[in-house]
Amino acid sequence: MPADKSLSRLGIAHRAPRQRWLRLLPGLCGPPVRCRDAEADRAFFRDVLDYPHVDAGAGWLIFKLPPSEIAVHPVDGPPVHELYLMCDDLDATMAQLTAKGATFAAVTEARWGRLTKLRLPGGGELGLYEPRHPRATEL
Repeated sequence: MPADKSLSRLGIAHRAPRQRWLRLLPGLCGPPVRCRDAEADRAFFRDVLDYPHVDAGAGWLIFKLPPSEIAVHPVDGPPVHELYLMCDDLDATMAQLTAKGATFAAVTEARWGRLTKLRLPGGGELGLYEPRHPRATEL
């Protein structure tokens, strides 16, 4: 498999064998959702997004996430981390979630996909997008 030229000059292959990185880091803990109303946001993830979960005690729900990707982007200002959910069809996903009470910002078009912001009851937002690029979740 050809290595990425920018990494190969550092002696790093662009894609490690699957078993090797799974042994090193067998899971990904998504970023915590910081909000003003944790109970409302937990109910939203449980009831609107239908995410499976476990109760870690005292109603503290930990949700299973779908397959993930991480992209690293340069910034000119302070570093910021964002969370985006992916879907295959943005319009259909928005229609399904709207029927369950979800609200969204306007859809925008980007080179890498169509995106919107999903508003959470606790005051925050999550990105939601339909990618136009190859998906690393299929590796």
